[in-house]
Amino acid sequence: MAPEVGPKPLLRGWTHLVSFPVWLIVGVSMLLLTDTSPVGRALLSVYVGGTAIMFGVSAMYHRGRWQPRAKALMQKFDRSAIFLAIAGGYTPMAWVSLHGTIRVVVVAGAWVGAALGIALHWVPRVPRAWRGASYIIVSWTAVLVFPQMRHAVGATGFWLILIGGACYSVGALALATKWPNPWPKVFGFHEVFHALTVVAAALQFIAISSIFAPLM
Repeated sequence: MAPEVGPKPLLRGWTHLVSFPVWLIVGVSMLLLTDTSPVGRALLSVYVGGTAIMFGVSAMYHRGRWQPRAKALMQKFDRSAIFLAIAGGYTPMAWVSLHGTIRVVVVAGAWVGAALGIALHWVPRVPRAWRGASYIIVSWTAVLVFPQMRHAVGATGFWLILIGGACYSVGALALATKWPNPWPKVFGFHEVFHALTVVAAALQFIAISSIFAPLM
């Protein structure tokens, strides 16, 4: 992504700074209260950890004051952490709602896609469009198994997953195109992206909670 010019909007980073401790509370509560198998708990840990890393690294990067070299490094970590949250969310959803080879393929595909997306942000001179598209592609890893997932998680869970993926995609487009940019000095296009990742994370949390509820 191209660097922004000028001062940061007033609310830059605050959305994720507030979301980080809230996420730790609800995420750890999920791990402690869900009565599931060791495998299920491990899957949930991957999910909770991936989203915690996304919020935590983003808050550090956007609220901190960094020297140019450190800032460039932190930006790479920040963009990479988003893939951990997306793939981490797919892990428990696909593993519980799908069966057999297909669930292995979906989970592996999500993590391979995440690894490739992360690589695009660390390799120099990669076209900006490729980096933006990588978020959208990984967000929709499970599109080919939507019928199976809908049957497994029910209509409500399916729509939560669908809308959450759409939020990630719209956020990625806002970041790539720098639009909409409602209040540039206070809440700009980057804040729109952050807000949509929070909405996506919340919807994902509700969907995953509903998937694991029958196992409690």
